[in-house]
Amino acid sequence: MEAAATLRWLTGLRNLGSRLGVDRMRALSARLGQPERCAPCFHVAGTNGKGSTSAMIEAVQRAHGRRTGLYTSPHLVRIGERLQVDRVPATDARVVALAEELRPHYEAIAAEDAGLAPTFFELITAAAWLEFRAAQVDVMVLETGLGGRLDATNVCAPEVCVITSVGFDHQEYLGETLAAIAGEKAGILKPGVPVVVGRLPAEAEAVVARRAREVGAPLHLVRERFAGGLPETNLLGEHQRWNAGAAWLACELAARLRFDPAVAAAALRQVSWAGRWQRLPLRDGRALFVDGSHNEEGIRAVEPLLAGLGRPTIVVGALGVERARPLVAAAARQASALVFVRPDNERACAAEELAALVPPGFAGPVRCARVDELFPSAGACTASGDTVVVLGSLYLVGEVLARHQGADVPTSAWQDRLPPKP
Repeated sequence: MEAAATLRWLTGLRNLGSRLGVDRMRALSARLGQPERCAPCFHVAGTNGKGSTSAMIEAVQRAHGRRTGLYTSPHLVRIGERLQVDRVPATDARVVALAEELRPHYEAIAAEDAGLAPTFFELITAAAWLEFRAAQVDVMVLETGLGGRLDATNVCAPEVCVITSVGFDHQEYLGETLAAIAGEKAGILKPGVPVVVGRLPAEAEAVVARRAREVGAPLHLVRERFAGGLPETNLLGEHQRWNAGAAWLACELAARLRFDPAVAAAALRQVSWAGRWQRLPLRDGRALFVDGSHNEEGIRAVEPLLAGLGRPTIVVGALGVERARPLVAAAARQASALVFVRPDNERACAAEELAALVPPGFAGPVRCARVDELFPSAGACTASGDTVVVLGSLYLVGEVLARHQGADVPTSAWQDRLPPKP
């Protein structure tokens, strides 16, 4: 009963939404004894690629024999994926125990000042730091949730900061221009802390470079460090090689952490990261690919991989029409058939909204369906075609992975909610 009550309390907070800002996180961290400073850390931001880059940094650090803490969001199937020690996700029971540890602190802060009461996302962030401190990790890798400047993770004291990419996404919170979005990402830069910059548009790179000069953060560009060729990685796509370059350079620059190039090269060829061009077998022998490319920059990166599949059936689900438009256009260019679904999220487009975005020239069949119809049981898929691709929202990817695994996990109650539009 205690665990059930804790889950109701946490999900109730989630229903209040996320709120940008670091004051609440600072207040909570102070009460907890600043657990975010329990070990050296890497802080990773970016429109796309920050999760993959974080996984790559973690792989390199663990290959050097260090005990690692990896914090990412959102999760795909289980909430414990967000807080991993040595790439082992926390169990549901452990997440509940951490929440119970945090609850009295939440209540004490709320009693003193309701405006400083932590959000769902801030409590999960704090839970990760408590877990990493208890596990006595040697190094942490922290992925920002939204933006950077006002993200809960931005109370950390990093060894190295990384900005993987800047593109159009979450404009209602981060700004309408690439310069404005880059400024929010560059808000993670700290005086004297090296910053690694991946493949950014010139306008965005100029903003990050200016901010680096203003705060005195040494600037390191992936394209300059790897002018002779980017590192190899087992994660497919040219964009993943850029992420590998960012991860390599970040590890190379961490002054307190020994770096062996041979160890790094081997680690980058063995990275595990679910939901990013992930190939899964179906029971009938066909191949299923799932990829969380959910915005224009992401679909540009993954379209060459789609083109290599020989016109698969593509299942699309997205959050918001502006995000969906480039996804649907790219899918129509590469698919033999299109299937549209509505992910389990209140911001998701209806399947019919997505179907209305199909360009007039698309000649293949188009239909709308439900996720449970397409993936009725473990390893099963009712969509036609020799190859099936699921493309779009990470929330959709999580649903499909859960059903493919046969897991009875309603993930939506454990996902973050963004604040209402201003």
